[in-house]
Amino acid sequence: MGASHHGRGAESAAHGANLSAVEETVTDNQKADRPRRLSVEREVIDGVRVVTVRGEIDHDVKGVLTEALLSEDGAVPPPRIVADLSGVTFMDSSGINVFVAAYQQVSGAQGWLRIAGAQDSVLRVLQMVGVDTLIPCHATIEQALHT
Repeated sequence: MGASHHGRGAESAAHGANLSAVEETVTDNQKADRPRRLSVEREVIDGVRVVTVRGEIDHDVKGVLTEALLSEDGAVPPPRIVADLSGVTFMDSSGINVFVAAYQQVSGAQGWLRIAGAQDSVLRVLQMVGVDTLIPCHATIEQALHT
């Protein structure tokens, strides 16, 4: 019986160590610089700006996303943009607002904005507010480029 009790004590000690590690991780994440939760890469494919976004899109990163989608120097926005959201795990209304504003700017310049690869959770947000009726959403970058 003593060995059995000792076994449970070891499990509890190990479980407690795991909890501490999780608590430290959460604390570190809360202290982290918020905009670093978003990674953005840009490239040009066949004259189209492809913006690959990874991470979470919320109020804290809307400026980073806006800058990536539109011209860095404040010049006329690029006329054709594909936003690859395959690496986006979360998006709130701030992201919706950024995409609608970018759509309006490029449409005003006779261009277009298309979304590619949105995960189900992000696509549901886009569909709930009707953004998918304004900005075409495609399964892949290739489809978005050649539609």
